[in-house]
Amino acid sequence: MTVAATLSLYIARVFAASVGVMLAGLTGLIALFDFIELLRRSATRTEATFAVVTEIAAMRLPWIIMQILPFAVLLGGIWAFWRLTRSSELVVARASGVSAWQFLAAPLLCALAMGAFATAALSPISAVMRARAEALENVYLRSGGGPLALNGGQLWLRQSDEGLVPQGVAILHARSVQLRETRLVAQDVSLFRLDAGDRLLERVEATRAELGPGVWQLENARTIQPGRLPSAPRPMALDTNMTVDRVQESFAPPDTLSVWALPGFISLLDRSGFSSIRHRLQFQTLLALPLLAGTMTLLAAGFSMRPSRRGGVARMIASGVAAGFALFVISKIAEEFGQSGALPPPLAAWAPAVSGLMLAVALLLHLEDG
Repeated sequence: MTVAATLSLYIARVFAASVGVMLAGLTGLIALFDFIELLRRSATRTEATFAVVTEIAAMRLPWIIMQILPFAVLLGGIWAFWRLTRSSELVVARASGVSAWQFLAAPLLCALAMGAFATAALSPISAVMRARAEALENVYLRSGGGPLALNGGQLWLRQSDEGLVPQGVAILHARSVQLRETRLVAQDVSLFRLDAGDRLLERVEATRAELGPGVWQLENARTIQPGRLPSAPRPMALDTNMTVDRVQESFAPPDTLSVWALPGFISLLDRSGFSSIRHRLQFQTLLALPLLAGTMTLLAAGFSMRPSRRGGVARMIASGVAAGFALFVISKIAEEFGQSGALPPPLAAWAPAVSGLMLAVALLLHLEDG
């Protein structure tokens, strides 16, 4: 048992070093292409200086690491296990009675720990830096000046209306919005107040609305109710659970939110009437990342621990890379189905990892029996 534990720790060190080298290499390569693309996009924008482009590219690095971590584990694992097999270290270990499951326990735990660290610790860093990169890109490299322009400059907002008894729904529409530091100012606002049965109770027209802490402040608001004349213009306040940051985040990609912030934001989206499918899928994908990293480790072992004397090593390694690419394609297809609502987000996020795990276990069982 002591020999197996010592061997497992040795293999884990080799595995971790290989994955680290592969992760650094892939991150550098992808970041280089991303930087070149940013330079190309900034060529026609004088305000997008080299320093700004460099900052945007640097802010994307944690997000790139999150995206390629499973494939770094796969390629680094194939490299590590192939080197150990070629040097006959794994062959001798198996001949001495140590099973593949024993010396793979430590690398598997190492991969699970990498995935858990990426989900729990790297995800918040990636989210903050990704949001910063998105903000810089909106200012310097995109037309429109901000994420609120994604709706053509118009804002539609649905929220609960606690001013109605029983509680109803308020739908706010603004023809134009402007973000001024920490304030959101909307022009030409229409507010529709509905009861719990979605029946229109009144309509409010205002020339201007400003989102403050916990309240919308409407100016020159005129209330129009069925069977009554419009009221005189007056100031009006509408309680809200939305903030400027949350309105912006609702139009931002889900990967600008960390795994710790996603559950609360998903709940807020559901209460406010926004679709939370993309955010639910992102949350489940982050939770499944450790399992996916572990799956890639077992796939790497199953495709690279064949003794060299049997031949076909290049074919086996190529098969491992192809299996990882196929798993990537399956995960993207499942993600598209999940975003469209055809698959529940948990199934779309966990199915690729679970299916790859079953394939890896089958390969290792065949390798052990053979």
